[in-house]
Amino acid sequence: MVVRLSGPCDSFRVFRTGCVLFCALHYNHPNSPQAFSNSVYAIIPPNNYLLQRSSRLARVRLLSKHKVLGSLRRIAILLLVVWTVVSLVTILIELVPGDPAVAVLGEQATPEQFEQFRQKHGLDRPPFFFSLPRDSQGNRHFQWHGSDNRYTDYWKGILHGDMGLSFRTDRKVKDLILERYPATIELAIAALLIAVVIAIPLGVLAGKNRGTWLDNGASVLALIGISLPGFVIGPMLIYLFSVKLGWLRGYGREYWEDIILPAFTLGAALSAILTRMVRSSVIEELGEDYVRTARAKGLSETRVVYKHVLKNGLIPVVTILGLQLGILLAGAIITEKIFGWPGLGLLLVEDGIGKRDYRVVQGCVLVISLTYIVANSLTDMIYRWLDPRIRVS
Repeated sequence: MVVRLSGPCDSFRVFRTGCVLFCALHYNHPNSPQAFSNSVYAIIPPNNYLLQRSSRLARVRLLSKHKVLGSLRRIAILLLVVWTVVSLVTILIELVPGDPAVAVLGEQATPEQFEQFRQKHGLDRPPFFFSLPRDSQGNRHFQWHGSDNRYTDYWKGILHGDMGLSFRTDRKVKDLILERYPATIELAIAALLIAVVIAIPLGVLAGKNRGTWLDNGASVLALIGISLPGFVIGPMLIYLFSVKLGWLRGYGREYWEDIILPAFTLGAALSAILTRMVRSSVIEELGEDYVRTARAKGLSETRVVYKHVLKNGLIPVVTILGLQLGILLAGAIITEKIFGWPGLGLLLVEDGIGKRDYRVVQGCVLVISLTYIVANSLTDMIYRWLDPRIRVS
């Protein structure tokens, strides 16, 4: 709609106010054969344009607000989980009877050495905000210590990137973890890859041939894998491939092939679980309408299964993978012990728990919990790639 407005104008201007476009035109050249009147024309768009634009802006603002709130919520959950896990582990360590000074120095050390060790590592200070010491009569009473305690000092150091010193070696815990952490992540990723490589073809084969001998055979293998724990599979593999056949080494991390046996030991149980999940997903998706449509278009059965059916059926599998990563990190402790793999689990068990090194235990648990949270965040990203409806919602 165009509306003529009165008033002089000596230039051509176009500007926008809100959703209304105003044009001011005036041409007063003395030698021009045409004459334009001193008028201003306002072009007013239809009402539906204004409504559409306002609703679009409202959706953009709502989406931005939703993303910001979602990010803040994830960060808050991350901090809460890390704080809860490390705090619980710290409390359990403090409740374990025994003195770290005696565990590190031995009973033959002098009282002066014990006192010097406690002062060096802050063990002469209260562990938490309060304590329940016994009086001279053996009765416990409440005593408040405030912020002057080891727990507060530990979190202050974490905020500055300092995990403290090891009781036994006097090395920084951060350096000890950085030496061992790559080996643990390498073992966990290799175990995941082995589990996926075994589970997906076996699960698809069992799902496509439901009720046949192939399905029954895959189910038996999956049950065997679930039933056998890692401390049974590991020694069996060492005996077969290292002692009898001599193909692979059963200890250490010097060559690239040293990861094969521990990774297969760690991924065997996971591959059995994933095989059952893939089989169930394939059987469920094969009955959907889009599968019949794809077959009606003339697509090969392999393309229908691996391009359409498997992609839609991988969502529960990805869920299991994200949850199982924490179990892999925990199960890697036993596997690392069996194969002498210099990872984070071996550091936690031998140097941390075995020698009552509080700082090493706290640092290892902190790193494992952070790794687990990052793995679950990556799982959410893979969800959005597999199913766009999750991203839209």
